[in-house]
Amino acid sequence: MPKDRLQRGLRATFLGIAVNIVLGCAKFAAGIFGHSHALIADATESFADIFNSLVVWRGLVVAAAPPDEEHPYGHSKAEPLAAAFGAVMLAAAAVWIARRGIIDIYELLNPQTFHYHHEPLRWFTLVVLVVVIVVKEGLFHFVVGEGEATDNSAVKTDAWHHRSDAITSAGAFIGIGIALIGGEKYSWADDAAAIFCAFIIGINGWILLRPALSELMDKAADREVIEKIRQTAAGTSGVERVEKCFARKAGHLYFVEMHIQVDPLMTVRHSHEIAHDVKDKIREAMPEVSDVLVHIEPLNVFTKKS
Repeated sequence: MPKDRLQRGLRATFLGIAVNIVLGCAKFAAGIFGHSHALIADATESFADIFNSLVVWRGLVVAAAPPDEEHPYGHSKAEPLAAAFGAVMLAAAAVWIARRGIIDIYELLNPQTFHYHHEPLRWFTLVVLVVVIVVKEGLFHFVVGEGEATDNSAVKTDAWHHRSDAITSAGAFIGIGIALIGGEKYSWADDAAAIFCAFIIGINGWILLRPALSELMDKAADREVIEKIRQTAAGTSGVERVEKCFARKAGHLYFVEMHIQVDPLMTVRHSHEIAHDVKDKIREAMPEVSDVLVHIEPLNVFTKKS
């Protein structure tokens, strides 16, 4: 599964890079010759997405590396690191696009001060945007599907870069359409669309950043995961009670620490064997659990068995 997981993640990432190169160049050329600031901003985001995908690629490769002397717990946190970087890139792209749109609108409203003239937009830019929207939305569904199937936060963040690209392209389509239909007095609609899209992109960046930061801060695993771990341990022969159970997520893996109570009169060897049984049963029932640290305690006769 780990090898297949890596291959699926890399396939989705490389496909995104190839598509972004083609569409980014097409949008940039159409924006230049079609005199659309929204389309140029959209193309810039596509080029930024290429850089983000390269970071995701390295994150996936590093995360798949086995534990070593310097990283005895493995390298799985490279995934949330790549996801956090991608989310920050989304936010940065949103700020850049919004800033450019605000400046352009201000110049349009103050031509005497800035001597600014917006060249008339071209109809063919709408055709380019329709193609981009269809391709990017399809790519989003494919990549996010791969991310969900492999529980890969970096790939899911990369997928949202494709969705944000589709959103900005849809906004640019609306803005350019209004400007083309309304004429010169509505030329600001192109930049207004870019600002609106920047707002949507910024929100998505924040939404994606929060879970990545939670993983990096060792947030506790979901209650359902912890409960399943507790039940599996409690069902192991020789375990009288599960006193404590902590689990944290790093990438697609979980690391568990737990305290179990056993018969206080049993031998150390027997309790040691029970601890190993608990670890084996949990990892067998939940392959996503990378390691389980079991602390043995004597049963307190005044507590109930879990």
